[in-house]
Amino acid sequence: MSIACLSWETAHLHGEAWISHHRLRHRLFVDRQNWRVPTYNGLEYDRFDTPAARYILWLDRFGQARGVARLLPTTEPYMIETLWPDLVDGPLPRSHAVWEATRFGCDCFLDPQARRRIVAELICGCLEFAIAQGISRYIAAMPLGIFERVIRAAGCPVAILGPTRRMERLNVAAAYVDASAEILAGVRARTRVDRPVLEPPAPARPVTAGLVVNGLAA
Repeated sequence: MSIACLSWETAHLHGEAWISHHRLRHRLFVDRQNWRVPTYNGLEYDRFDTPAARYILWLDRFGQARGVARLLPTTEPYMIETLWPDLVDGPLPRSHAVWEATRFGCDCFLDPQARRRIVAELICGCLEFAIAQGISRYIAAMPLGIFERVIRAAGCPVAILGPTRRMERLNVAAAYVDASAEILAGVRARTRVDRPVLEPPAPARPVTAGLVVNGLAA
């Protein structure tokens, strides 16, 4: 079991992790929660799956994604800014120090103890990524219950940014979730995660290209 950070540039280095995370998202958000989002052959995706995104994936011993969080810099188009700006009272962030966290979830077919462990390690992985990248906070739109029972309960400060909206039978809000070494230490202590969880990033290397004949790719 491991937690890896993938991007478009490094997905090919992780076997089936990339495609399995799109399957997991379909199970979580389409099959279970009935979201009306784009799908194809059992894979869920949207317009924010871009080269700028980073994916924190909890992988089982077979390299299959069992937990996911998608992270986007707010210097690029992001979900709250594009779809739900009314969830935020005040200016929307656009900063290298603020990233958006979306598509946060864990495989619902696992037992409760395994789910709690995966969620705790995903949160730690997101905090470790933030510290390594100089990110001071995340912005996220989630059901209020997730902010309270999962994010805040793990030890993360949560600051609700505006009104709630009823979406898919849930009350959804936008919030800042701060990230720092001190917060990470507190989350580790509270959730009993006693070590760094995020694998060192794999160096991106190009996918083997085809032959070039007379200036044309073959």
